[in-house]
Amino acid sequence: MRERSPDAFGRTRPRDSTAEAPAPAPLVMDTIMNHCRILAVCCCTLSATSSEPLHAGDDPKTTLVHYMPWYSSRAVSGRWGWHWTMNHFDPEKMSQDGRREVASHYRPLIGPYDSNDPDALECHVLLMKLAGIDGVIVDWYGTRDFRDYATIHRNTRHLVRHIKKAGLRFAVCYEDQTVEHMVKGKILKTTEDVAHGTEVMEWLHENWFGDDAYLKIDRRPVMLVFGPQYFVKAQWARITSGIPERPLLFALPHLCEKAGADGAFGWVPVHGGRKIKPAVWRQYLHDLYSRGGKGESIIAPVFGRFHDIYREAGVHASHGYLDAREGKTFEETLDLAWKSSSRLIQIVTWNDYGEGTIVEPTRTDGYHYLEAIQKRVKTQPGKTLPFGPTDLRLPVKLYRLRKLRTGDPEAIESLDRASDLLFAARCEAARVLLDKHSEEDGEPDDDDGN
Repeated sequence: MRERSPDAFGRTRPRDSTAEAPAPAPLVMDTIMNHCRILAVCCCTLSATSSEPLHAGDDPKTTLVHYMPWYSSRAVSGRWGWHWTMNHFDPEKMSQDGRREVASHYRPLIGPYDSNDPDALECHVLLMKLAGIDGVIVDWYGTRDFRDYATIHRNTRHLVRHIKKAGLRFAVCYEDQTVEHMVKGKILKTTEDVAHGTEVMEWLHENWFGDDAYLKIDRRPVMLVFGPQYFVKAQWARITSGIPERPLLFALPHLCEKAGADGAFGWVPVHGGRKIKPAVWRQYLHDLYSRGGKGESIIAPVFGRFHDIYREAGVHASHGYLDAREGKTFEETLDLAWKSSSRLIQIVTWNDYGEGTIVEPTRTDGYHYLEAIQKRVKTQPGKTLPFGPTDLRLPVKLYRLRKLRTGDPEAIESLDRASDLLFAARCEAARVLLDKHSEEDGEPDDDDGN
């Protein structure tokens, strides 16, 4: 999880960078700014492949979703990670409604999962594909083996393989606050900070920036930085100077000047433990889009709620609350983003359960958010999305059946065929195979196998 300095609203967000570390001992939370980012790039679906370059003058929207690759489950990783427990909740205990106790007000429809589980990654990217989401912005901490950074990096590499298989784009949101924590942890010397940043950029250049699936505008790779919280403008210039195609850097709106950023991305404007009224976040978005109207590159944020569990978990006080208004908040922020001049849209987020900014299917909201995205994408002139709401149920059904039929070679082969059909956008043929298994065996409970 991330550690953050105070944002424009005077808020810090908690993130335990040691959360996914292998040590089984209880973990201590550091104070950090936790973010949930999902960039929505609603360029299309099947008609916009990952190899097609974007150009600054293009009109279509591109829908990207911000993704947190930091969850660990006992079934896959041998223990429940901090993001499911926050050192307070025990997923081995069942709540009164028969569900696992986790550090969230919400529950994934597939149950609490592991970010290194190929079945979960398969389910997620297929849901994105069928919803019309064009790509994923992955929250990324670099490659060093410190705290949970190496685990998040490993999970991200696995996720990228699934993203590419689905024909989606990807980009990273780099957490430069990692540098400060490595300095404090005596992993780096202060005099080595720029050299480390250069090392990070070189790794990205050599491994991801040149990938056909990596998100680019006019052939320049897009990179977000949550902050920045450590490096300043002169340092960013030095760090990226050796990259042939210098990345387009997007920072938080109030920190763009500090970073010398090429543009800004918005976030959920929650602060001070307050309940944020619609008038407040509407003004925030109005001000942000006004900057875009003056020529600044803006990544439009789409969010549906903010409802953290930090107080209940004993981490610290709540950052505040932003009401979903029965789905109307998401629909309105999506509409505003779509009508803005921004060509990139960031959905905040796919799966930050600690802060309740989730659009993946949950027990509370079902498929509401993905259906809203799917419906909106279909309004884009010249774009075809051949999927409907019922198709969104298929990846979850596949995931549940995989957990039910583990160890059955014949069933695994059949489910692999169903998976191939879904990746090939042949939903009806996949449905026939999945329905056959459901009729024979039924479907497991959401929390089974996790």
